[in-house]
Amino acid sequence: MTTIARIENHVLHVSPKTNWWFLSVTDSSGAVGWGEGSLNGWEPMLDTVCQQWQTDWLGLDLDQAQHQVRAAPASPGGLVGNTVVSAFLQAVLGLQAQHAHCPPHQLLGPLQRHGVPLYANINRATTDRSPQGFVDTALRARAQGFDRFKAAPFDGLIPAMCGTAQGREKIHHGVDCMLALRDALGPKAMLMVDCHWRFDEASALQTLRDLAPVGLHWFECPLAETHAHWPAMRRLRQAANDQGVLLAAAETQVGLASFQTLFDEALYDVVMPDVKYCGGPREMLHIAQRAAEHGVAFSPHNPSGPVCTWHSWQVALAAPECAMLELQFDESPMYDSLIHGVNLQTQGGALGVPQPGQVHLGVNLDLLRAHPYQAVPPGIETLLNR
Repeated sequence: MTTIARIENHVLHVSPKTNWWFLSVTDSSGAVGWGEGSLNGWEPMLDTVCQQWQTDWLGLDLDQAQHQVRAAPASPGGLVGNTVVSAFLQAVLGLQAQHAHCPPHQLLGPLQRHGVPLYANINRATTDRSPQGFVDTALRARAQGFDRFKAAPFDGLIPAMCGTAQGREKIHHGVDCMLALRDALGPKAMLMVDCHWRFDEASALQTLRDLAPVGLHWFECPLAETHAHWPAMRRLRQAANDQGVLLAAAETQVGLASFQTLFDEALYDVVMPDVKYCGGPREMLHIAQRAAEHGVAFSPHNPSGPVCTWHSWQVALAAPECAMLELQFDESPMYDSLIHGVNLQTQGGALGVPQPGQVHLGVNLDLLRAHPYQAVPPGIETLLNR
């Protein structure tokens, strides 16, 4: 019987805005599985929770771990605790795949597609936050084969500011960035905008109207995903759909039951579970299956490191439907040098099917040690709740 022998947490400092947080699980055979739980600004808390829960997980065999450890939306540990659980379950699935000598997607279910379309999230790579800065990043992404792009150009906006002159200026700047992207990329490029919950209902509706010439594919996370906003979210969805635009959200939701509520309430056209938060690969697959039953598109949220990309890709290959997978474009060259044993090179803006020998994702420990933890600002989801 193969049991869990060691659990370790690791942080890679990527940029002034970003740390990637990883969890490694070593089993009694010496095999190592990797999971990712990047949550900017919360790395010390992730470390603490990981250390606390090790005593519960050490000694479990792999099947026990997969069935007994679960994400829980009502957990006192909140998103931090569920992120550690999600990373742990990624690592366990990786170990199971190594022992089965197959890529993880084969353990999740039958192969559903021979390629997963990608879209380039150009936000972190755009240090020049002007319209031309966004255009320059998008053109670099297009040169690498991408024809789907997402930007988050509403920097500094918060809901309380939306009705002020300063807020309107920030909104107009964001709209100008999206208009510039459409002009530069032409009518065939797919464009999405991420609002990061920065709007109130009135400003979100007006921004949708202002963005009509862009011809958006989707309008993402305009309002905080709280019960109080459900009626407004339905109105926003209708307004977006009237323009031929989809409403997308749910990147920080945890567990199938939380997503089922969103489906029952008919709030979104696209759900974006994140394998780092939602409960790991198997829970993400259950969410994708339920989304398909409700006619809601499934598009995994994946704006972080390559370990998350690997596990998200595996789920996307086994999901009944998968619209496309997010890829954080060109934030750091360490994205390509951190891992070994698997191939995440894209072709024509897509990932195909792993080759049979790609069963063991390894991580460059020397690179991890060379770029240790440094404090970074918390994400906007933290700032909006302070």
